[in-house]
Amino acid sequence: MTRRFRLVGLLGAVLLTLGACSSGQADDVPGSGRYQFVAPGGETRIRYDEAERQLAPEINGDDLMNEGEQIGAQDFEDEVVVLNIWGSWCGPCRLEASHLQYVYEETAEDGVAFLGINVRDNVRSAPMDFVSNLGITYPSIYDPSGRSLLGLRGYPRTAVPSTIILDRSHRVAAVLLDEVLAEDLLPIVAEIAAEE
Repeated sequence: MTRRFRLVGLLGAVLLTLGACSSGQADDVPGSGRYQFVAPGGETRIRYDEAERQLAPEINGDDLMNEGEQIGAQDFEDEVVVLNIWGSWCGPCRLEASHLQYVYEETAEDGVAFLGINVRDNVRSAPMDFVSNLGITYPSIYDPSGRSLLGLRGYPRTAVPSTIILDRSHRVAAVLLDEVLAEDLLPIVAEIAAEE
């Protein structure tokens, strides 16, 4: 009888160990379709082949310029979506703003939408002034806490500025973890927009 209890105890321990190694959700495994950020070799500019792309989580929040209204990537169905994470306090964000605006204007007729995500600006007037003064015409989420980015598992939310490009199915196609210029961004966006 003692041997049987040991066997049952051992079996129970094995099951507990296996359970602890699994989140219990099938969609947490690689290739499952849920986005999990990985920077191979610490790269700061990452492209994903169509076959390896994963769906982005819902990304939405308060519209910066229209207080009380919500906006999110899901508002741009069947469009390529360029998400840019920025702050009015960020020098490189100021430098890249005109480049982002240029690419936005160049690709708007190709079914490309831009959506900024303003982070770590605790006073709403600062990013509003940033947008107005620099002539940014695409919308932004006002998200001081960065809460809208929580679903991007493993994504370095402290990487500001950074840009995430979603394909028309809203799968992550590219991640740029640094300041971008028009000559860097336009070819990537145009290539993704031209995909079937």
